[in-house]
Amino acid sequence: MTTQLQDHAVRVQGLEKSYQELTVLRGVDFDVARGSIFALLGSNGAGKTTVVRILATLLRADAGSATVNGFDVATHPGQVRESFSLTGQFAAVDEVLTGRENLVLVARLRHLTDPGRIADDLLDRFSLTEAAGRKVSTYSGGMRRRLDIAMSLIGDPPVIFLDEPTTGLDPQARIEVWQAVKALAESGTTVLLTTQYLQEAEQLADRIAILHQGRIIVNGTLAELKQLLPPAEVEHVEKQPTLEDVFLSLVGDRPHGDTGQHRNVGPHE
Repeated sequence: MTTQLQDHAVRVQGLEKSYQELTVLRGVDFDVARGSIFALLGSNGAGKTTVVRILATLLRADAGSATVNGFDVATHPGQVRESFSLTGQFAAVDEVLTGRENLVLVARLRHLTDPGRIADDLLDRFSLTEAAGRKVSTYSGGMRRRLDIAMSLIGDPPVIFLDEPTTGLDPQARIEVWQAVKALAESGTTVLLTTQYLQEAEQLADRIAILHQGRIIVNGTLAELKQLLPPAEVEHVEKQPTLEDVFLSLVGDRPHGDTGQHRNVGPHE
């Protein structure tokens, strides 16, 4: 294996895919560096999920090649499957079981030693220890998604695919998931993230590739992408708080269960 391949956890070259008369991918190329967060950004129907399904060996490409952890998805699918974990758009958790029971079950299915310790470590890592004994049906959307990602990490896969992980989540839950994803990369896991949310890619990704009509139209860091636009005109204006600033100032630090008083913000305040 060459040094270049070792530096990249995922490599995609000339990937093409069509469904009868519908062409979805038209020659997609990108690399994902080990230990980084790579965002594949695009609108619905751009082909993001198709790319992930090919990388996950769930779908065969019509042309091109792809490797995960140095293994070709077409010729070594078994080694590829051992190298990654996939978290889809909807949390794959058992709502009847508790959070801890979900994790223990997956660890046992994978024949790992000491499933209880593995579960407890992941519960602590994703700030779910206090909710470990509660049924998942009582969890918030953000908690379910964090549990889902935790389940994906059982067995320590070097690569994780997150296919639109915050779809349908409220702003608070989305931020919780972002924090969990950042922690993944800090621990050395390579993350390939698909999203249609610009702010999500901006917050998380080391590199961003924009997929449009089956092609990568731009690929770079956030700073590099911003340089594609004309320089902004400098104006002296008072900085106004964003909606996120307002939201977090009102609910971000409030203890669980403390709803506070309802405020009507209007011209008299």
